[in-house]
Amino acid sequence: MSNYAKLALFAGGTLFGSVGLKLLASREAKKAYVNAVAAGLRVKDCVMETVTSVQENAADILADAKELNEKRAAEMAAQEAEADIQDEA
Repeated sequence: MSNYAKLALFAGGTLFGSVGLKLLASREAKKAYVNAVAAGLRVKDCVMETVTSVQENAADILADAKELNEKRAAEMAAQEAEADIQDEA
């Protein structure tokens, strides 16, 4: 590749980069960024509501499961005590 071609590529890249920066910093682009960020925040809020709901449901399920295990343990203890009384008699 000749030196002129390299120089032309460098100049073209610099020009393209400068124009790109101007476009990225334009008012229209900033409006698009704001809209995108606002949409992202709305999605985050929706996801957080769902996560909170799932956590609350999981806590309810855990509490019910613990209660069920306690009932079963009490029933088992009562049955063992009843069996012990019958064995002694």
